[in-house]
Amino acid sequence: MDENKITCKLTTLELRLRKATVIASLKEMVLEKQELVNGFRYRFDGSDQTLDLISDFIKTERLCCDFFTFSLTVAGPRSPIWLELSGPGGAKAFIENEIEF
Repeated sequence: MDENKITCKLTTLELRLRKATVIASLKEMVLEKQELVNGFRYRFDGSDQTLDLISDFIKTERLCCDFFTFSLTVAGPRSPIWLELSGPGGAKAFIENEIEF
């Protein structure tokens, strides 16, 4: 995929609202962040509430940022949830600079 296609389809107002709600909530819940070649991997607690929030994040982000690849690892209720957020060239910088996650 062309790096020029690394854009979010949300308007500026929509993006600010997302940052102030779902993304901000998820950022506060990150227990660990691991850098990957083409993105990041995040560890969260294994609660159903966290899983619901991550699921909402993925549902919305795949509509507005269709260049992302999401990988979700979920095991038992006491096991952490891992979210891998990656994409083509430019996606990693987008994650850091645009959604600040």
